[in-house]
Amino acid sequence: MKLAFAGKGGVGKTTLCAWTADYLARQGHTVWMVDADTALSLGQASGVAPAALPEPLVVREDLIRQRIGAGGMISLSPAVDDLPELLGVDVPGPGPGRRRLLVMGTVAGAGGGCACEANALLKSLLAHLVLDRNDWVLVDLEAGVEHLGRGTVAHVDGLVVVSEPSHRGLETAARIAAMGADLGLGNQVLALNRASDAPLPPIPGLPGRVLRLPPLPGLAARQLQDPNVLNLPEAATVDGFVADLLAALEHGRR
Repeated sequence: MKLAFAGKGGVGKTTLCAWTADYLARQGHTVWMVDADTALSLGQASGVAPAALPEPLVVREDLIRQRIGAGGMISLSPAVDDLPELLGVDVPGPGPGRRRLLVMGTVAGAGGGCACEANALLKSLLAHLVLDRNDWVLVDLEAGVEHLGRGTVAHVDGLVVVSEPSHRGLETAARIAAMGADLGLGNQVLALNRASDAPLPPIPGLPGRVLRLPPLPGLAARQLQDPNVLNLPEAATVDGFVADLLAALEHGRR
C-alpha cells in the first residue's frame, strides 16, 4: 500500500510514519519513506545520523532545472524513474526488509522564494512511486493541509490523519480529512495520539475509524535526549497499534 500521514504540527505524525516503516521492514517489506514535511525530521526519527541524511530535493536546482525547467516553462511529465535510487539513502535497521529515505526539503528563510518547481518534481516522483512500483510508500506530509492542497498525494491508497486529543488538533484533523475526501482519499483512519478513553467532541468531518494510542512514558523520556523514536520500552504496544492501523486501512480498500 501507499499511505500518507497528515496532521497538525507536533501531534506525532512523523513518529507514527517512522514506526510504520520500521514495522513493515521487520515483516520483510521494502519501504520508501518520503519526507515531505518542512521539519525534515523523518530520517532522524528513524535513526539516521544527521550526516547521513540524503540531500533534499529542493536544493538540487540543477536537477530541478534539468527535469522540470524554470521561469514558467515547467514540464508536466518529467523523467523521474531513476530519482528514487539517485536521491534515496538506506535507513539502518534489523530487516529483513529494506527502508529507503527520500527528502523533499524546504525553502530556507523568510522570503526564500517558491518551491513550486521542486514540488512539481516531487508530485511526479510520488506518482511514479505510487503508480509504477510495487513497494510500500509512506509519505510524511507537511504539518497542516499544504501538500493536500497541492494534490501531492492524490493517488495514495490511504490517509492516516494524526491528532492529539485537543479541540484544535481535532479541528485540523477534520479539515485534513475533508480535503483528503475531496481528492478522492476516502480510505482514512484517525490515529489519536496520547489518548484516553474519553469521548471525542462532536466535530463534523472527522474520519469514522478511530484508533487510540495511550501516552508512552518511554517515548517522552527518549525525546528529551534522542530524536530516534524506534526500539522503545513500549515496542510491543507500538507494534500492536501499527498492525491495527494497517489492518484498518487494508479493510478500507475493499
